[in-house]
Formats: sequence, structure tokens, C-alpha cells
Amino acid sequence: MQLVVKELSKTYPNGVHALKNVSLTISTGMFGLLGPNGAGKSTFMRTLATLQQADSGTAFLGEIDMLGQPHEVRKLLGYLPQEFGVYPRTSAEQMLDHLAILKGVSSRSQRRELVVSLLQRVNLYEHRRKNLSGYSGGMRQRFGIAQALIGKPKLLIVDEPTAGLDPGERNRFYNLLSEIGEQTIVILSTHIVQDVKELCTHMAIINNGEVLFAGTPDDAESTLAGRIWAKSIPKADLTEHQNRYQVISTKLVAGRPLIHVYSQKSLEDGFESVTPDLEDVFFSKINAVA
Repeated sequence: MQLVVKELSKTYPNGVHALKNVSLTISTGMFGLLGPNGAGKSTFMRTLATLQQADSGTAFLGEIDMLGQPHEVRKLLGYLPQEFGVYPRTSAEQMLDHLAILKGVSSRSQRRELVVSLLQRVNLYEHRRKNLSGYSGGMRQRFGIAQALIGKPKLLIVDEPTAGLDPGERNRFYNLLSEIGEQTIVILSTHIVQDVKELCTHMAIINNGEVLFAGTPDDAESTLAGRIWAKSIPKADLTEHQNRYQVISTKLVAGRPLIHVYSQKSLEDGFESVTPDLEDVFFSKINAVA
């Protein structure tokens, strides 16, 4: 099954043009939607999740018109928003049972089997009777995936899932999403480049509502081969270098700015050619230098 989006556009009443003719084709597996805050990622996700209407364009999940048949889409959809509410004094076991009822699982025995299976899959079974208010950030996100998997969705939409997670929780979450992506279309919306690099076979970069790149992470990096130059400089020289070169990123390393510069020509003056990574691609696209 494929998700095919063509020329999707959305403008809010305040005049913000959140999506501008977005076109993407997404197949089974992990697909990363990378962009800064306010790029249009959440608008795109909410539109696909049938939570708001687009102004124009089309989106088809297989043969299903996602914009015209929202009830059919919801039968095949799992959604984990960036923030989601739960009943804090309810256990994970009780909450999943309730949500399974809402999904149409009327048989108590089937619900019991489903809830046990989901809790085991996200490694929360031993915490099944614990109130959700007592869950850590990572546990809450794993519970969020469990509720999104009710009904065995063909499309799973995950919005900024690893924000606030510690490294161990983040790795467990990565592993879980990768496993799910073997049989499901999983769209991962994030501003964290590492999430896309480590998880996704295909990706897109979006900013100001427009798709700036679509392809594989490796293809993205290859577009900058031989064009990224790095140099460690004194803080006092930063402004001068920003005026002279196309500086795409700056980070402090041992108290000194390490700058990455985009240039199609060889640079001297202490610059070293470096192998571009996905972060370089991201900043070059966002800064419109490549």
C-alpha cells in the first residue's frame, strides 16, 4: 500500500500559508518528515489524520480518498500526536480496553487478548496496572504507540515522539518504531535530524510549508559531496566569517565556534573539506544555499 499526496495546500484564517502544494509518495517503512518548528509538519500530519481539512490537493491511501472518506481512513489509521491526554488515575490496561471499545472491539475476550498483546509489544505489561500519571516520559510514549496500534493500522502517524526522552528511552522507542515500520507506513515528523538518520529509509525536508527535498538520507547527503567545509574559529571572528562565506551551521566545540560552510569551490584559510551529513543537508536547505 502507498500513500500518495499531490499538491496539498492549507492556509489558516490568520493568513499563514502552512502547506504549499505538497506532493509526496510514501511506501511501507519509516518515512521521516524533517523541518524546523513552524515548518508545516504538524499541519501536514493533522490533515492526513483527518483532524482538519486541506484547502486543495489530494491524498490517497491505496484506493481510499483521505480527504473525502475520513471515516474509512480512521479504520486504517494510528496516530500519536506530540502531546496527548490520558485519564491520569486510569491504568494502562483499563485505558487500552476503553480505547479498544471505541475502535469497535466489542468482545471482552478479544479486547483482553489485544490489550495483553499490545502491552507486551511495547514492554509495559509488568506496569499494566500502574496509573498513567506515574509513567515516565518514555513509558507514556510507548503507551501512546500501543493505543495507536489498536486496529492494526496500515498508516501510523507519529509527531515529534522523542522530545524530552532520555537516551535509553529514545533507543527503545527507535527499536519499537523500526519494528512497526517493517509492515506499516510510518510517518515520523521531527526536527531532530538524528531521528531521521537512524530510523528512516526515505525522508523529506519541509520548511515554510514547502517540500525542499524528498528521497533517501544517503541521496540527500550525496548532493553536498565536496561542498561542505569546516573550520574552528575564535568567537570574535564569527561575524566576519558569516559575512564572507555561506555559513550553514555553527556549534561550540571546546569553547570555540565550529562553522560549516557551503561552497562549490575549494576553500583555503584553514578550512577542511568534510564528509557532509544529514544535518548539513538540513541546514543548507533551510538556509536556501543548496
